[in-house]
Amino acid sequence: MSHSREARAEQRRQDGSNDAAVEEEIEVEFEEVVGEGAERLHRTFRATLVTGFLGGVEVGVGVLVYLGILHETGDHLLAGLGFSVGLIALLLAHSELFTENFLMPVAAVVAREGTAMQMLKLWGGTLVSNLIGGWLIMAIIVAAFPDWHPVLAETAQHFVDAPPSLEFAALAILGGAVITLMTRMQAGTESEPAKIVAAVVGGFILAGFQLFHSILDSLFAFGAIISGAPITYLDWLLWFLPVLGLNLAGGLLLVTLLRIVRTGELFKLRRRRNEERNQS
Repeated sequence: MSHSREARAEQRRQDGSNDAAVEEEIEVEFEEVVGEGAERLHRTFRATLVTGFLGGVEVGVGVLVYLGILHETGDHLLAGLGFSVGLIALLLAHSELFTENFLMPVAAVVAREGTAMQMLKLWGGTLVSNLIGGWLIMAIIVAAFPDWHPVLAETAQHFVDAPPSLEFAALAILGGAVITLMTRMQAGTESEPAKIVAAVVGGFILAGFQLFHSILDSLFAFGAIISGAPITYLDWLLWFLPVLGLNLAGGLLLVTLLRIVRTGELFKLRRRRNEERNQS
């Protein structure tokens, strides 16, 4: 736990009583989440695009490992464990997936340390650049491993051919919730090994259980299309749009909203301080 985070939490306690509504650890985590969210919101658009592009490429490395293990073993759970390499790369390289931005930037907006327009710009830039970076790395993987084309096509069709149903919605909601929970766990610790463990757990659940994730599964679809599988970009888009919305619902409603409610007193205090600072 860094001295700066402890100092911010101590300052927060000196500014006003929280009536013991939250524990010290949650106060420190609150400072980390809001501070990181504000940094992302105030990032330049160019930096957002580059960070998102690299995020798409790095998650593609996880897809590479996933496909290799699945091709050799046929075991989705083992392949899901291998996919976590991509999320570890995202963590250590400080890149981002679109769905990692459901907690921190929203918290910063609620704390009035950024605007909704800044958040939409962050979301849009990260989403588009994730997809572009992911498409590029999948084109390289398809060219490098032609023997994997059948398993790639089968994996993509599992997602793209899924009919709209309660199961479809539940898998997509869980996909958004799991990746947001992973982000929240990583924000709750200063330990790099603990953050890596959170990435491994998140990757294993997300890919191993074949939850629907708008970015990850788009990479499977892109690879299948590039390899000549009977999937079109329209097929992908018709799958992608509802999954995108359901990922948002899962991440925002099941994790972010509850976290904001849990630390409501801290948000009120932060907003009051920001208003006082703006008026002075």
